[in-house]
Amino acid sequence: MTMNSSAPANPVLELRGISKAFTGVQALSGVSLNLYPGEVHTLMGQNGAGKSTLIKVLTGVYAPDQGQIVLAGQPIQPQSTLDAQHHGISTVYQEVNLCPNLSVAENIFIGRYPRKLGRIDWASMTTQATALLDRMQIRIDVTAPLAQYPLAIQQMVAISRSLLVSAKVLILDEPTSSLDEKEVDLLFSVLRGLREQGMAILFVTHFLDQTYAISDRITVMRSGEREGEYLAADLSRVELVNKMVGAPTAAPATAVAQADAAQAPAGGSRFGAFLRAVGLGRKGALQPMDLEIGQGEMLGLAGLLGSGRTEAARLLFGADKADTGTITIDGKERNFSSPRDAIAAGIGFCSEDRKHEGAVLELSVRENLILALQARMGILRAIPLKRQQQLAEEYVKALGIKTASIETPIGSLSGGNQQKVLLARWLVTDPRLLILDEPTRGIDVRAKQEIMDYVSALCKKGMAILFISSELPEVLRVSDRIVVMRDRKQGGEYPRGALDETTVLHVIAAGDQHA
Repeated sequence: MTMNSSAPANPVLELRGISKAFTGVQALSGVSLNLYPGEVHTLMGQNGAGKSTLIKVLTGVYAPDQGQIVLAGQPIQPQSTLDAQHHGISTVYQEVNLCPNLSVAENIFIGRYPRKLGRIDWASMTTQATALLDRMQIRIDVTAPLAQYPLAIQQMVAISRSLLVSAKVLILDEPTSSLDEKEVDLLFSVLRGLREQGMAILFVTHFLDQTYAISDRITVMRSGEREGEYLAADLSRVELVNKMVGAPTAAPATAVAQADAAQAPAGGSRFGAFLRAVGLGRKGALQPMDLEIGQGEMLGLAGLLGSGRTEAARLLFGADKADTGTITIDGKERNFSSPRDAIAAGIGFCSEDRKHEGAVLELSVRENLILALQARMGILRAIPLKRQQQLAEEYVKALGIKTASIETPIGSLSGGNQQKVLLARWLVTDPRLLILDEPTRGIDVRAKQEIMDYVSALCKKGMAILFISSELPEVLRVSDRIVVMRDRKQGGEYPRGALDETTVLHVIAAGDQHA
Protein backbone atom coordinates (compact mmCIF):
# COMPACT_ATOMS: atom_id res chain seq x y z
CA MET A 1 0.00 0.00 0.00
CA THR A 2 1.20 3.48 -0.85
CA MET A 3 1.28 5.48 2.36
CA ASN A 4 1.59 9.23 2.16
CA SER A 5 3.87 10.42 4.93
CA SER A 6 2.43 13.91 4.86
CA ALA A 7 -0.62 15.58 3.44
CA PRO A 8 -0.53 18.00 0.50
CA ALA A 9 -0.66 21.65 1.50
CA ASN A 10 -4.31 22.15 0.62
CA PRO A 11 -7.19 19.72 1.21
CA VAL A 12 -9.66 19.31 -1.63
CA LEU A 13 -12.52 19.18 0.88
CA GLU A 14 -12.82 20.60 4.40
CA LEU A 15 -15.56 20.17 6.96
CA ARG A 16 -15.24 22.88 9.61
CA GLY A 17 -17.05 22.63 12.94
CA ILE A 18 -20.07 20.71 11.65
CA SER A 19 -22.89 20.35 14.20
CA LYS A 20 -26.30 18.74 13.71
CA ALA A 21 -29.07 18.11 16.22
CA PHE A 22 -32.37 16.29 15.99
CA THR A 23 -35.18 16.29 18.53
CA GLY A 24 -33.49 15.55 21.84
CA VAL A 25 -30.30 14.22 20.19
CA GLN A 26 -27.04 16.01 19.39
CA ALA A 27 -25.86 13.87 16.48
CA LEU A 28 -22.75 15.91 15.60
CA SER A 29 -20.79 18.38 17.71
CA GLY A 30 -18.19 20.57 16.01
CA VAL A 31 -16.82 17.87 13.70
CA SER A 32 -13.97 18.78 11.35
CA LEU A 33 -12.51 16.66 8.56
CA ASN A 34 -9.89 17.22 5.84
CA LEU A 35 -9.79 15.22 2.60
CA TYR A 36 -6.66 15.43 0.46
CA PRO A 37 -6.26 14.50 -3.21
CA GLY A 38 -4.55 11.16 -3.78
CA GLU A 39 -5.50 9.76 -0.37
CA VAL A 40 -7.94 7.21 1.02
CA HIS A 41 -9.29 8.69 4.25
CA THR A 42 -11.19 6.19 6.39
CA LEU A 43 -13.94 7.21 8.80
CA MET A 44 -14.21 4.88 11.80
CA GLY A 45 -16.56 4.73 14.77
CA GLN A 46 -19.00 2.56 16.65
CA ASN A 47 -22.75 2.52 16.13
CA GLY A 48 -24.11 5.97 16.96
CA ALA A 49 -20.74 7.68 16.52
CA GLY A 50 -22.20 10.06 13.91
CA LYS A 51 -20.61 8.68 10.72
CA SER A 52 -23.86 8.36 8.77
CA THR A 53 -25.09 11.81 9.84
CA LEU A 54 -21.80 13.36 8.77
CA ILE A 55 -22.05 11.73 5.33
CA LYS A 56 -25.63 12.97 4.96
CA VAL A 57 -24.55 16.51 5.79
CA LEU A 58 -21.71 16.28 3.29
CA THR A 59 -24.00 14.97 0.53
CA GLY A 60 -26.83 17.48 1.06
CA VAL A 61 -29.34 15.18 2.74
CA TYR A 62 -29.16 17.26 5.94
CA ALA A 63 -28.28 20.92 6.33
CA PRO A 64 -25.83 21.49 9.19
CA ASP A 65 -26.95 23.60 12.13
CA GLN A 66 -23.47 25.03 12.38
CA GLY A 67 -20.22 24.75 10.46
CA GLN A 68 -19.03 25.03 6.90
CA ILE A 69 -18.21 22.76 3.93
CA VAL A 70 -15.35 24.03 1.78
CA LEU A 71 -14.57 22.42 -1.59
CA ALA A 72 -11.41 23.47 -3.47
CA GLY A 73 -11.21 26.56 -1.29
CA GLN A 74 -14.80 27.69 -1.89
CA PRO A 75 -17.68 27.34 0.64
CA ILE A 76 -20.55 25.22 -0.66
CA GLN A 77 -24.02 24.40 0.68
CA PRO A 78 -25.27 21.25 -1.12
CA GLN A 79 -29.07 21.11 -1.05
CA SER A 80 -29.40 17.49 -2.18
CA THR A 81 -27.34 14.50 -3.26
CA LEU A 82 -27.76 15.64 -6.88
CA ASP A 83 -26.54 19.12 -5.96
CA ALA A 84 -23.54 17.59 -4.14
CA GLN A 85 -22.83 15.56 -7.27
CA HIS A 86 -22.87 18.71 -9.38
CA HIS A 87 -20.23 20.11 -7.02
CA GLY A 88 -18.10 17.00 -7.65
CA ILE A 89 -18.99 14.93 -4.56
CA SER A 90 -20.18 11.44 -5.51
CA THR A 91 -21.33 8.72 -3.14
CA VAL A 92 -21.54 4.94 -3.48
CA TYR A 93 -23.65 3.31 -0.79
CA GLN A 94 -23.69 -0.19 0.67
CA GLU A 95 -26.95 -0.87 -1.17
CA VAL A 96 -26.20 -0.08 -4.80
CA ASN A 97 -28.91 2.26 -6.11
CA LEU A 98 -28.94 1.17 -9.75
CA CYS A 99 -31.41 -0.49 -12.14
CA PRO A 100 -30.56 -4.19 -12.44
CA ASN A 101 -32.87 -4.69 -15.44
CA LEU A 102 -30.94 -2.14 -17.53
CA SER A 103 -27.58 -2.78 -19.16
CA VAL A 104 -24.29 -1.80 -17.54
CA ALA A 105 -23.86 1.04 -20.03
CA GLU A 106 -27.40 2.33 -19.46
CA ASN A 107 -26.79 2.40 -15.71
CA ILE A 108 -23.60 4.40 -16.15
CA PHE A 109 -25.24 6.99 -18.40
CA ILE A 110 -28.77 7.01 -17.00
CA GLY A 111 -30.14 10.56 -17.08
CA ARG A 112 -27.35 11.79 -19.37
CA TYR A 113 -27.35 9.52 -22.40
CA PRO A 114 -25.15 10.64 -25.34
CA ARG A 115 -27.31 11.70 -28.26
CA LYS A 116 -26.98 11.96 -32.01
CA LEU A 117 -29.60 13.57 -34.23
CA GLY A 118 -31.98 13.71 -31.26
CA ARG A 119 -31.71 10.00 -30.47
CA ILE A 120 -29.66 8.01 -27.97
CA ASP A 121 -26.28 7.20 -29.49
CA TRP A 122 -26.04 3.57 -28.38
CA ALA A 123 -22.69 2.94 -30.08
CA SER A 124 -21.08 5.95 -28.40
CA MET A 125 -22.56 4.97 -25.04
CA THR A 126 -21.14 1.44 -25.33
CA THR A 127 -17.72 2.76 -26.31
CA GLN A 128 -17.59 5.34 -23.50
CA ALA A 129 -18.86 2.88 -20.87
CA THR A 130 -16.23 0.35 -21.89
CA ALA A 131 -13.52 3.03 -21.65
CA LEU A 132 -14.68 4.17 -18.20
CA LEU A 133 -14.60 0.63 -16.81
CA ASP A 134 -11.30 -0.03 -18.56
CA ARG A 135 -9.89 2.93 -16.64
CA MET A 136 -10.62 0.87 -13.52
CA GLN A 137 -9.27 -2.31 -15.19
CA ILE A 138 -12.77 -3.83 -15.30
CA ARG A 139 -13.42 -5.61 -18.58
CA ILE A 140 -17.00 -6.83 -18.98
CA ASP A 141 -19.76 -6.77 -21.57
CA VAL A 142 -21.38 -3.38 -20.95
CA THR A 143 -24.41 -4.30 -23.09
CA ALA A 144 -25.37 -7.13 -20.69
CA PRO A 145 -27.97 -6.54 -17.93
CA LEU A 146 -26.44 -5.27 -14.68
CA ALA A 147 -28.25 -8.03 -12.75
CA GLN A 148 -26.00 -10.56 -14.48
CA TYR A 149 -22.98 -9.35 -12.48
CA PRO A 150 -22.07 -9.78 -8.79
CA LEU A 151 -22.46 -6.96 -6.26
CA ALA A 152 -18.77 -6.03 -6.45
CA ILE A 153 -19.04 -5.33 -10.19
CA GLN A 154 -22.27 -3.40 -9.62
CA GLN A 155 -20.37 -1.17 -7.19
CA MET A 156 -17.68 -0.61 -9.84
CA VAL A 157 -20.45 0.51 -12.19
CA ALA A 158 -21.68 2.95 -9.53
CA ILE A 159 -18.14 4.27 -9.12
CA SER A 160 -17.76 4.67 -12.89
CA ARG A 161 -20.78 7.01 -12.85
CA SER A 162 -18.74 9.21 -10.51
CA LEU A 163 -15.87 9.27 -13.01
CA LEU A 164 -18.30 10.28 -15.74
CA VAL A 165 -19.20 13.48 -13.87
CA SER A 166 -15.54 14.21 -13.03
CA ALA A 167 -15.95 13.80 -9.27
CA LYS A 168 -13.34 15.47 -7.08
CA VAL A 169 -14.39 13.47 -4.02
CA LEU A 170 -15.63 9.87 -3.90
CA ILE A 171 -17.47 8.73 -0.78
CA LEU A 172 -17.84 4.99 -0.17
CA ASP A 173 -20.34 4.30 2.61
CA GLU A 174 -19.90 0.73 3.95
CA PRO A 175 -19.27 -0.63 0.42
CA THR A 176 -17.78 -3.96 1.57
CA SER A 177 -20.45 -5.13 4.04
CA SER A 178 -21.87 -7.68 1.58
CA LEU A 179 -18.68 -8.58 -0.30
CA ASP A 180 -16.47 -11.63 0.08
CA GLU A 181 -12.66 -11.40 0.25
CA LYS A 182 -12.06 -11.66 -3.51
CA GLU A 183 -14.66 -8.98 -4.20
CA VAL A 184 -13.10 -6.71 -1.57
CA ASP A 185 -9.69 -7.20 -3.21
CA LEU A 186 -11.19 -6.19 -6.56
CA LEU A 187 -12.75 -3.05 -5.08
CA PHE A 188 -9.52 -2.08 -3.32
CA SER A 189 -7.55 -2.55 -6.53
CA VAL A 190 -9.86 -0.04 -8.21
CA LEU A 191 -9.59 2.40 -5.28
CA ARG A 192 -5.80 2.26 -5.37
CA GLY A 193 -5.92 3.11 -9.06
CA LEU A 194 -8.20 6.08 -8.44
CA ARG A 195 -5.96 7.21 -5.60
CA GLU A 196 -2.97 7.18 -7.94
CA GLN A 197 -4.98 9.34 -10.34
CA GLY A 198 -5.35 11.95 -7.58
CA MET A 199 -8.90 11.38 -6.39
CA ALA A 200 -9.79 12.09 -2.75
CA ILE A 201 -11.62 9.08 -1.32
CA LEU A 202 -13.61 8.98 1.92
CA PHE A 203 -14.07 5.34 2.96
CA VAL A 204 -16.58 4.52 5.70
CA THR A 205 -16.20 1.08 7.25
CA HIS A 206 -16.12 -0.84 10.52
CA PHE A 207 -13.64 -3.55 9.44
CA LEU A 208 -10.17 -3.26 10.98
CA ASP A 209 -8.33 -5.41 8.42
CA GLN A 210 -9.80 -3.46 5.53
CA THR A 211 -9.02 -0.15 7.19
CA TYR A 212 -5.33 -0.96 7.35
CA ALA A 213 -5.29 -2.52 3.88
CA ILE A 214 -6.44 0.65 2.10
CA SER A 215 -6.14 3.71 4.35
CA ASP A 216 -3.65 6.56 4.24
CA ARG A 217 -5.42 8.54 6.94
CA ILE A 218 -7.99 7.67 9.62
CA THR A 219 -10.51 9.87 11.41
CA VAL A 220 -12.11 8.34 14.51
CA MET A 221 -15.54 9.49 15.69
CA ARG A 222 -17.15 8.79 19.03
CA SER A 223 -20.52 9.97 20.35
CA GLY A 224 -20.98 12.57 17.61
CA GLU A 225 -17.56 14.13 18.02
CA ARG A 226 -14.26 13.79 16.22
CA GLU A 227 -11.90 11.92 18.52
CA GLY A 228 -8.92 12.57 16.27
CA GLU A 229 -7.28 12.33 12.84
CA TYR A 230 -4.24 10.09 12.31
CA LEU A 231 -1.92 8.73 9.66
CA ALA A 232 -2.75 5.03 9.41
CA ALA A 233 0.96 4.18 9.64
CA ASP A 234 1.16 5.91 13.02
CA LEU A 235 -1.91 4.33 14.64
CA SER A 236 -1.79 0.75 15.93
CA ARG A 237 -4.88 -1.44 15.80
CA VAL A 238 -5.18 -1.55 19.56
CA GLU A 239 -4.97 2.23 19.74
CA LEU A 240 -7.65 2.51 17.05
CA VAL A 241 -10.01 0.16 18.91
CA ASN A 242 -9.39 2.07 22.12
CA LYS A 243 -10.18 5.40 20.49
CA MET A 244 -13.41 3.97 19.06
CA VAL A 245 -14.68 2.52 22.34
CA GLY A 246 -12.93 4.80 24.85
CA ALA A 247 -11.26 2.07 26.90
CA PRO A 248 -7.70 1.73 28.28
CA THR A 249 -5.08 0.15 26.01
CA ALA A 250 -1.97 -0.29 28.11
CA ALA A 251 -1.74 -4.03 28.65
CA PRO A 252 1.47 -5.68 29.86
CA ALA A 253 2.74 -8.28 27.42
CA THR A 254 2.41 -10.89 30.15
CA ALA A 255 -1.30 -10.12 30.57
CA VAL A 256 -1.95 -10.60 26.87
CA ALA A 257 0.11 -13.80 26.84
CA GLN A 258 -1.83 -15.13 29.83
CA ALA A 259 -5.12 -14.37 28.08
CA ASP A 260 -3.95 -16.21 24.96
CA ALA A 261 -2.83 -19.16 27.06
CA ALA A 262 -6.22 -19.25 28.78
CA GLN A 263 -8.13 -19.72 25.54
CA ALA A 264 -10.77 -22.38 25.89
CA PRO A 265 -10.74 -25.16 23.29
CA ALA A 266 -13.28 -24.66 20.49
CA GLY A 267 -16.68 -25.64 21.76
CA GLY A 268 -15.26 -25.92 25.24
CA SER A 269 -18.40 -25.47 27.32
CA ARG A 270 -18.34 -27.04 30.79
CA PHE A 271 -22.14 -27.17 30.69
CA GLY A 272 -24.21 -29.93 29.17
CA ALA A 273 -24.26 -29.10 25.47
CA PHE A 274 -27.55 -27.88 24.04
CA LEU A 275 -26.54 -26.40 20.68
CA ARG A 276 -23.41 -26.96 18.64
CA ALA A 277 -22.63 -25.15 15.38
CA VAL A 278 -19.75 -26.42 13.23
CA GLY A 279 -18.38 -24.41 10.30
CA LEU A 280 -21.40 -22.11 10.32
CA GLY A 281 -21.00 -19.31 7.80
CA ARG A 282 -22.57 -17.16 5.09
CA LYS A 283 -20.84 -15.51 2.13
CA GLY A 284 -20.26 -11.82 2.69
CA ALA A 285 -21.59 -12.00 6.25
CA LEU A 286 -19.68 -14.49 8.41
CA GLN A 287 -16.65 -16.70 7.89
CA PRO A 288 -17.20 -20.31 9.05
CA MET A 289 -17.10 -20.58 12.83
CA ASP A 290 -17.62 -23.21 15.54
CA LEU A 291 -19.81 -22.49 18.52
CA GLU A 292 -21.19 -24.50 21.42
CA ILE A 293 -23.74 -23.33 23.99
CA GLY A 294 -24.58 -25.36 27.09
CA GLN A 295 -27.77 -25.44 29.15
CA GLY A 296 -27.58 -22.91 31.95
CA GLU A 297 -24.65 -21.12 30.32
CA MET A 298 -24.27 -17.43 29.54
CA LEU A 299 -22.11 -17.28 26.41
CA GLY A 300 -20.98 -13.76 25.52
CA LEU A 301 -20.17 -12.55 22.02
CA ALA A 302 -17.83 -9.57 22.16
CA GLY A 303 -16.59 -7.41 19.30
CA LEU A 304 -17.02 -4.16 17.47
CA LEU A 305 -19.91 -3.21 15.22
CA GLY A 306 -19.76 -5.37 12.09
CA SER A 307 -17.53 -8.00 13.71
CA GLY A 308 -20.03 -10.76 12.91
CA ARG A 309 -21.90 -10.99 16.22
CA THR A 310 -25.39 -10.23 14.88
CA GLU A 311 -24.69 -12.22 11.70
CA ALA A 312 -23.92 -15.31 13.82
CA ALA A 313 -27.09 -14.82 15.86
CA ARG A 314 -29.25 -14.52 12.74
CA LEU A 315 -27.80 -17.73 11.30
CA LEU A 316 -28.46 -19.59 14.54
CA PHE A 317 -32.07 -18.36 14.51
CA GLY A 318 -32.73 -19.11 10.85
CA ALA A 319 -33.33 -15.42 10.06
CA ASP A 320 -30.56 -15.76 7.45
CA LYS A 321 -29.69 -18.95 5.58
CA ALA A 322 -26.22 -20.38 6.18
CA ASP A 323 -24.09 -21.31 3.17
CA THR A 324 -21.87 -23.66 5.14
CA GLY A 325 -21.88 -25.64 8.36
CA THR A 326 -24.29 -27.59 10.52
CA ILE A 327 -26.31 -26.98 13.67
CA THR A 328 -27.06 -29.78 16.09
CA ILE A 329 -29.41 -29.61 19.06
CA ASP A 330 -29.18 -32.31 21.70
CA GLY A 331 -26.90 -34.17 19.28
CA LYS A 332 -29.43 -34.14 16.42
CA GLU A 333 -28.69 -32.16 13.28
CA ARG A 334 -31.26 -29.47 12.51
CA ASN A 335 -31.88 -27.36 9.42
CA PHE A 336 -33.47 -23.97 10.12
CA SER A 337 -35.08 -22.70 6.93
CA SER A 338 -36.89 -19.96 8.86
CA PRO A 339 -37.19 -18.50 12.37
CA ARG A 340 -40.29 -20.66 12.89
CA ASP A 341 -38.07 -23.77 12.74
CA ALA A 342 -35.74 -22.27 15.36
CA ILE A 343 -38.66 -21.33 17.61
CA ALA A 344 -39.97 -24.90 17.35
CA ALA A 345 -36.52 -26.11 18.41
CA GLY A 346 -36.65 -23.98 21.56
CA ILE A 347 -34.73 -20.89 20.45
CA GLY A 348 -35.79 -17.27 21.02
CA PHE A 349 -34.18 -14.15 19.57
CA CYS A 350 -34.41 -10.56 20.84
CA SER A 351 -33.12 -8.47 17.92
CA GLU A 352 -30.92 -5.40 18.40
CA ASP A 353 -33.26 -3.45 16.10
CA ARG A 354 -36.07 -2.92 18.59
CA LYS A 355 -38.16 -0.63 16.41
CA HIS A 356 -37.90 -2.42 13.04
CA GLU A 357 -37.47 -6.09 13.97
CA GLY A 358 -38.88 -6.12 17.50
CA ALA A 359 -41.74 -4.00 18.74
CA VAL A 360 -44.81 -3.42 16.59
CA LEU A 361 -45.38 0.07 17.93
CA GLU A 362 -49.07 0.33 17.02
CA LEU A 363 -49.99 -2.90 18.82
CA SER A 364 -50.67 -3.19 22.54
CA VAL A 365 -48.37 -4.62 25.18
CA ARG A 366 -50.52 -7.77 25.19
CA GLU A 367 -50.46 -8.18 21.42
CA ASN A 368 -46.70 -7.67 21.21
CA LEU A 369 -46.10 -10.08 24.05
CA ILE A 370 -47.92 -13.06 22.51
CA LEU A 371 -46.60 -12.73 18.93
CA ALA A 372 -43.83 -15.36 19.18
CA LEU A 373 -46.03 -17.85 21.01
CA GLN A 374 -48.74 -17.44 18.39
CA ALA A 375 -46.17 -17.95 15.61
CA ARG A 376 -45.03 -21.20 17.22
CA MET A 377 -48.60 -22.48 17.57
CA GLY A 378 -49.58 -21.54 14.02
CA ILE A 379 -52.24 -19.29 12.58
CA LEU A 380 -54.96 -21.94 12.88
CA ARG A 381 -54.55 -22.30 16.65
CA ALA A 382 -55.39 -18.86 17.98
CA ILE A 383 -54.50 -18.19 21.62
CA PRO A 384 -57.73 -17.43 23.53
CA LEU A 385 -58.02 -13.81 24.62
CA LYS A 386 -58.32 -14.79 28.27
CA ARG A 387 -55.03 -16.72 28.04
CA GLN A 388 -53.36 -13.76 26.31
CA GLN A 389 -54.48 -11.45 29.09
CA GLN A 390 -53.30 -13.89 31.76
CA LEU A 391 -49.83 -14.17 30.20
CA ALA A 392 -49.53 -10.42 29.72
CA GLU A 393 -50.51 -9.63 33.30
CA GLU A 394 -48.14 -12.30 34.61
CA TYR A 395 -45.08 -10.99 32.76
CA VAL A 396 -45.89 -7.32 33.28
CA LYS A 397 -45.74 -8.06 36.99
CA ALA A 398 -42.73 -10.40 36.85
CA LEU A 399 -40.58 -7.98 34.83
CA GLY A 400 -41.86 -4.81 36.45
CA ILE A 401 -43.09 -3.38 33.14
CA LYS A 402 -44.44 0.12 33.73
CA THR A 403 -47.60 0.49 31.67
CA ALA A 404 -51.06 1.89 32.37
CA SER A 405 -52.61 -1.26 30.96
CA ILE A 406 -51.73 -4.37 28.99
CA GLU A 407 -53.81 -2.77 26.21
CA THR A 408 -51.58 0.31 26.06
CA PRO A 409 -49.76 0.62 22.69
CA ILE A 410 -46.17 -0.42 23.20
CA GLY A 411 -45.01 2.65 21.27
CA SER A 412 -46.03 4.86 24.18
CA LEU A 413 -43.74 3.02 26.63
CA SER A 414 -40.17 3.99 27.46
CA GLY A 415 -37.34 2.18 25.71
CA GLY A 416 -36.55 0.11 28.79
CA ASN A 417 -40.15 -1.03 29.17
CA GLN A 418 -40.40 -1.83 25.47
CA GLN A 419 -37.32 -4.01 25.84
CA LYS A 420 -38.89 -5.82 28.80
CA VAL A 421 -42.01 -6.58 26.72
CA LEU A 422 -39.83 -8.03 23.95
CA LEU A 423 -37.98 -10.14 26.49
CA ALA A 424 -41.32 -11.36 27.83
CA ARG A 425 -42.42 -12.18 24.26
CA TRP A 426 -39.76 -14.87 24.09
CA LEU A 427 -40.04 -16.02 27.69
CA VAL A 428 -43.68 -17.05 27.16
CA THR A 429 -42.43 -19.54 24.54
CA ASP A 430 -40.38 -21.23 27.28
CA PRO A 431 -37.16 -21.30 25.20
CA ARG A 432 -34.18 -23.46 26.00
CA LEU A 433 -31.85 -20.94 24.34
CA LEU A 434 -32.48 -17.20 24.33
CA ILE A 435 -30.37 -15.01 22.01
CA LEU A 436 -30.12 -11.45 23.30
CA ASP A 437 -28.63 -9.01 20.78
CA GLU A 438 -27.86 -5.69 22.47
CA PRO A 439 -30.73 -6.09 24.96
CA THR A 440 -29.69 -3.06 27.02
CA ARG A 441 -28.81 -0.58 24.27
CA GLY A 442 -30.48 2.80 24.60
CA ILE A 443 -32.19 2.20 27.95
CA ASP A 444 -31.55 3.71 31.36
CA VAL A 445 -29.20 2.24 33.95
CA ARG A 446 -31.93 0.94 36.24
CA ALA A 447 -33.76 -0.85 33.42
CA LYS A 448 -30.44 -2.36 32.27
CA GLN A 449 -29.78 -3.78 35.71
CA GLU A 450 -33.31 -5.15 36.07
CA ILE A 451 -33.15 -6.90 32.71
CA MET A 452 -29.70 -8.41 33.33
CA ASP A 453 -30.67 -9.57 36.85
CA TYR A 454 -33.73 -11.32 35.44
CA VAL A 455 -31.74 -12.90 32.60
CA SER A 456 -29.04 -14.11 35.02
CA ALA A 457 -31.72 -15.72 37.19
CA LEU A 458 -33.11 -17.55 34.13
CA CYS A 459 -29.64 -18.79 33.32
CA LYS A 460 -29.21 -20.22 36.83
CA LYS A 461 -32.48 -22.10 36.33
CA GLY A 462 -31.06 -23.83 33.24
CA MET A 463 -31.81 -21.55 30.28
CA ALA A 464 -28.95 -21.09 27.81
CA ILE A 465 -28.25 -17.45 26.95
CA LEU A 466 -26.27 -16.08 24.00
CA PHE A 467 -25.50 -12.52 25.09
CA ILE A 468 -24.34 -9.94 22.55
CA SER A 469 -23.33 -6.45 23.61
CA SER A 470 -21.03 -3.63 22.53
CA GLU A 471 -20.49 -2.79 26.20
CA LEU A 472 -17.37 -4.81 26.96
CA PRO A 473 -17.55 -4.45 30.77
CA GLU A 474 -21.07 -5.89 30.72
CA VAL A 475 -20.05 -8.88 28.57
CA LEU A 476 -17.04 -9.56 30.79
CA ARG A 477 -19.12 -9.31 33.97
CA VAL A 478 -21.99 -11.67 33.13
CA SER A 479 -20.53 -14.28 30.74
CA ASP A 480 -19.40 -17.79 31.67
CA ARG A 481 -17.42 -17.89 28.42
CA ILE A 482 -16.63 -15.23 25.84
CA VAL A 483 -16.20 -15.64 22.09
CA VAL A 484 -14.45 -12.61 20.61
CA MET A 485 -15.42 -11.68 17.06
CA ARG A 486 -13.57 -9.45 14.65
CA ASP A 487 -14.02 -8.64 10.97
CA ARG A 488 -16.74 -11.28 10.43
CA LYS A 489 -14.75 -14.13 11.92
CA GLN A 490 -14.09 -15.84 15.26
CA GLY A 491 -11.09 -14.33 17.00
CA GLY A 492 -10.84 -16.51 20.11
CA GLU A 493 -12.77 -18.22 22.90
CA TYR A 494 -12.05 -17.53 26.57
CA PRO A 495 -13.32 -18.72 29.96
CA ARG A 496 -14.59 -16.30 32.60
CA GLY A 497 -11.76 -14.23 34.07
CA ALA A 498 -9.28 -14.77 31.24
CA LEU A 499 -9.90 -11.32 29.77
CA ASP A 500 -10.35 -7.84 31.13
CA GLU A 501 -11.23 -4.54 29.43
CA THR A 502 -7.63 -4.10 28.33
CA THR A 503 -6.76 -7.56 27.04
CA VAL A 504 -10.06 -7.98 25.19
CA LEU A 505 -9.12 -4.97 23.05
CA HIS A 506 -5.92 -6.75 22.02
CA VAL A 507 -7.91 -9.81 21.00
CA ILE A 508 -10.36 -7.68 19.02
CA ALA A 509 -7.36 -6.07 17.32
CA ALA A 510 -5.97 -9.55 16.52
CA GLY A 511 -3.18 -9.20 19.05
CA ASP A 512 -1.68 -6.32 17.02
CA GLN A 513 1.92 -7.45 17.09
CA HIS A 514 2.97 -3.90 16.22
CA ALA A 515 1.11 -2.19 19.06
